[in-house]
Amino acid sequence: MNRIVDISREIDAKVEVNRANVSLGPAGRSGSRLRRKLAAEGKRLPLLGADDDTADRQYIKHIVLREDAELGRRYGVEFAEPFHYIGPKESMLDDYIARHAERL
Repeated sequence: MNRIVDISREIDAKVEVNRANVSLGPAGRSGSRLRRKLAAEGKRLPLLGADDDTADRQYIKHIVLREDAELGRRYGVEFAEPFHYIGPKESMLDDYIARHAERL
């Protein structure tokens, strides 16, 4: 059974985090750059709106986070992420305890 986390209520926060990432990744100011590029070609995507902030947010929400939306639709929510637990490997934990534990 696949497990997912419904992130619909947090999607605007995820958009803003991606928007702040201007040096790496596909987000940042990609929407406003695309809007300007298309305008220079005499084209527009209505999704990108009429200003840079809207273009960047919409680009992230509908292009960059498209897989989150597709996964959400499969499970009946607006946006979702797969859930997987990442915990310490038992051997690493045992090793850490062996090296650092103190007697009471």
